[in-house]
Amino acid sequence: MSKDNKNPNKKPKLNPYWIYGVVITIFLGMQLFYGGFGGQSSATITPSKFLDYLDQGDVAKVEIVNKREAKVYLTKEAVEKEVHKATKPNNILPAMTPSPNYTFEFGDLQNFEKEINDTIASNNLTTELKYKTEENLWGNFLISLLPFILIIGVWIFIMRRMSSGSGGGAGGQIFNIGKSKARLFDEKTDIKTSFRDVAGLEGAKEEVQEIVDFLKNPEKYTSLGGKIPKGALLVGQPGTGKTLLAKAVAGEAQVPFFSLSGSDFVEMFVGVGASRVRDLFKQAKEKSPSIIFIDEIDAIGRARGKSNFSGSNDERENTLNQLLTEMDGFGTNTNVIVLAATNRADVLDKALMRAGRFDRQIFVDLPDVRERKEIFEVHLRPIKQSETLDIDFLAKQTPGFSGADIANVCNEAALIAARHGKKAVDKQDFLDAVDRIVGGLEKKNKIITPDEKRAVAYHEAGHATISWMLEHAAPLVKVTIVPRGQSLGAAWYLPEERLIVRPEQMLDEMCAALGGRAAEKVIFDKISTGALSDLEKVTKQARAMVTIYGLSDKVGNLTYYDSSGQTEYGFTKPYSEQTAELIDNEISNIIETQYKRAISLLEDNKDKLTQLAEVLLEKEVIFKDNLEKIFGKRPFAKDEEE
Repeated sequence: MSKDNKNPNKKPKLNPYWIYGVVITIFLGMQLFYGGFGGQSSATITPSKFLDYLDQGDVAKVEIVNKREAKVYLTKEAVEKEVHKATKPNNILPAMTPSPNYTFEFGDLQNFEKEINDTIASNNLTTELKYKTEENLWGNFLISLLPFILIIGVWIFIMRRMSSGSGGGAGGQIFNIGKSKARLFDEKTDIKTSFRDVAGLEGAKEEVQEIVDFLKNPEKYTSLGGKIPKGALLVGQPGTGKTLLAKAVAGEAQVPFFSLSGSDFVEMFVGVGASRVRDLFKQAKEKSPSIIFIDEIDAIGRARGKSNFSGSNDERENTLNQLLTEMDGFGTNTNVIVLAATNRADVLDKALMRAGRFDRQIFVDLPDVRERKEIFEVHLRPIKQSETLDIDFLAKQTPGFSGADIANVCNEAALIAARHGKKAVDKQDFLDAVDRIVGGLEKKNKIITPDEKRAVAYHEAGHATISWMLEHAAPLVKVTIVPRGQSLGAAWYLPEERLIVRPEQMLDEMCAALGGRAAEKVIFDKISTGALSDLEKVTKQARAMVTIYGLSDKVGNLTYYDSSGQTEYGFTKPYSEQTAELIDNEISNIIETQYKRAISLLEDNKDKLTQLAEVLLEKEVIFKDNLEKIFGKRPFAKDEEE
């Protein structure tokens, strides 16, 4: 049926603007009825004119109202006089009460009364003097109703706004607030993202592709007795491509795809979250087979009853309980698959993580060098790149970068090239982009004294020298003494991507990190605060060796790390004071040993250290080639050659 056809049984919607019109009409009607039909309005005169009329005997009665206003009623004979004919009533309907002929306001009541009484007494008049107190009952009544009318109007306005934003299409109904806010993607929606746009993530792609394939060809699996997975949880660090993977599923699957965030279930009204969960699964079941994607599910999926002393999490827990029931309850429709993404899997409720709800947990890790190359190829498609650009080189220069970081590098490189007026983006633009993202904005105009610049040069030269001479230290890429971000100098290395780390590798890295402070001690026999970040790094590494990885001979094969995240050490620790003292001594011993080792290496190569620092002072930026000229080829260069 077309949209233009009308349903004769459909009741017309009540437009709230009619309510506003009725209220205004009532106000105007009351004003007209009690103002226009109640009698003709009285003429206004001055007190002196009134005394003249009173002296002539034209006044039959005077009413003093509320001690400030006088209402004058003329005699029948006086009304017929020419001077008073303008006050004769000429209204269509007869007045409910006679109207005064004149009204006026006076000053002091006592003086006014004295003047009236003197005039009546001197002229022997029969004029009546009365006192009256009047209250505007209708005005007071309407004023008392005004707050309620305003509240009703505001309530109607808010309810219309909330119902129109809930997507329920039910006009002014308040109950639409419990409707799901999920966005529906189906065959009518133009989704351009596909698995071709998802580079790397081979294992994760294979898992979700199988889910899509099951929905397209269920007989392929059910013929062997298999069942469709009820849910898959994407877990990984921020920026690794979890949401992108879900977008690809929406683009590839030829089934309805409901997408929303975990925070969309949260609302200020009690019971709304659970209601939206029910409505979401109801819609998904009506369109089954279908897929539901909940991004950032930790917003509602946190462990129940944890640190809940005030009871403030009851609404979130009710929402989670409803989600658990819908995913694996008696009435669950197996043709609805739930995909969810989070980077905080450690805080999720155990009941949510179990098989039967999320049968698969797909870990989306940071990409390795091969996957980074594939990601670069995807993000370089729209960029005009130089013909000499080496994508393998770019992949090696970005260790630890996520897919989002690589996209940012490509965009930043294009902006840098455009800023310099280039026609294509080349290798140097990408290096500058990496430096900008990792180190911060370059500050060439920062004021720095010659002594400080010299100290920074020897500090960075110390790092470069130690890393060049140690086998397991990361090889140098670039060293600069140009201030960047909050640092006065920086050194870039190309770390080896390892799956496991051995003690000698960690010790070599700690020694290289302490090379800056060791160089200051060897050359100037003084140390400075410039090694703060280095000390923070080595302290964390040493503490991890002792308390997490069990790599200390004195402490032994113990770990105080809780991977479940259930233990939060506050005022109490899982070891005695004697063990704490032993741990502190062992950490200090590891760091001091590597510091002395760095000093010994630099003292043996003091002349080369000085030569390297002078080159750095002259050029401000040096590369691996400069170190090879001074130190010769690196003794442990097999990793770099590969």
